Amino acid sequence: MNTLMKFLAMFIMSGFIFSCSNELTKKPVAADPLDPEYLHRATRRLNDVVIYEIFSPPVSSRIYSYASLAAYESIRWTDTSYPSITAKLNGFPSMPVPEKGKQYQFTVAAVKALFDITLRLTFTKDSSRITQDEILADLKSSGIDNETFENSLVFGEAVANAIWKRAAADHYKETRGMPRYTLSADSGKWKNTTPDYLDAVEPFWTKMIPLAMDSSSQFKPVPPPPYDMHKGSQFLTEVMEVYDTTSHLTEEQINIARFWDDNAAAVVHVGHMMYANKKPSPGGHWMNITAIANKKTNASIVASAQSYALTAIAMYDGFISCWDEKFRSEYVRPVTIINDRIDKAWQPLLQTPPFPEYTSGHSVVSSAIASVLTAQFGDGFAFTDDYELPYIGIKRSFPSFYKASEEACISRMYGGIHFRSSIFNGKKQGREIGAFINQKLTPKSIKAKS
Repeated sequence: MNTLMKFLAMFIMSGFIFSCSNELTKKPVAADPLDPEYLHRATRRLNDVVIYEIFSPPVSSRIYSYASLAAYESIRWTDTSYPSITAKLNGFPSMPVPEKGKQYQFTVAAVKALFDITLRLTFTKDSSRITQDEILADLKSSGIDNETFENSLVFGEAVANAIWKRAAADHYKETRGMPRYTLSADSGKWKNTTPDYLDAVEPFWTKMIPLAMDSSSQFKPVPPPPYDMHKGSQFLTEVMEVYDTTSHLTEEQINIARFWDDNAAAVVHVGHMMYANKKPSPGGHWMNITAIANKKTNASIVASAQSYALTAIAMYDGFISCWDEKFRSEYVRPVTIINDRIDKAWQPLLQTPPFPEYTSGHSVVSSAIASVLTAQFGDGFAFTDDYELPYIGIKRSFPSFYKASEEACISRMYGGIHFRSSIFNGKKQGREIGAFINQKLTPKSIKAKS
């Protein structure tokens, strides 16, 4: 009976957090239709849905990217000094242009475009429609006339349709029908991991068409250390480093590991029952950091849309680059090698996600995003990240985006799920991706309003 009650309590709490988050997307009517809170509300709903539906990190990045680009390509006409981003990306058609002689309110268009894409890519449609309708009703009541409002809805839908043409041709559909991933029998290669021995997640993600990168292998890292269990080998040294580190974790290291866990695939076992504990993905965590930076600088709605879009692009290409290497090297996870050769009873602090070890996804993606955020908001941008507060009761403060990303990187060793080479080379891989995106897209810097 106690086991059942615990399960029900945790299940209800998960729903409670989602409901509370839904309530937080509401805001009293703003007099100014260019208030960036309209965009923040829409993006929070997007984040809520991604968490609630437990999308894998790569798939989450696809949803964030197309929805954020739809919003940006709609709202940028408010300030034409912001150029089209999709014009410099791979595979996008020309975006719609506002018709001469027609009046628009581009916040309406951006909200419409973002939700059009969200509804096409997710399943929790009713709550998204409710939030969309609430935001649009607030915008309408701010004084927008009927003709302008309708023109804006039509324009937003046209932008979403153009974005969708690219999404429909990015190879996602083709990867759904590919054969099941086959495990290698070789020593040192990835095997399904405890507790549920799940199949590999998105083994064909390398076939996705990148947004900014030239190819999935453009930023191919150096190979991981070869499998070698002889004393003094780099491989065994890194295995023992994970084993020794996780055997003597401090309270601070435990908090760091839990704070950056972001494993949407983690499964909780209670007696004979099991359920997924709803958590943010790495991308969702960084989308929230982007929101924090926008609000701290009082960024305009166009600047905010730019930063969401660039964060999502770095996320998307980061996962493609990382997954390209993961399923090339097919590297073994710490839990497999330690249980087989060192200590059968050892378990990592964090649950090992179901895909190969090298390189660390969080290291790649966090480093890429930190690079694009630093290009916009500057180095030394201090902030407090409270995203995990409703989930695990922890918030952490950082002096810069790079410092936050470095903590995210090392958290994977504290959690017992990555080796040092995967973290170090993943960080390098991510920084290179971020620098490439900054050079290709030359984001406008975001200054705080005086």
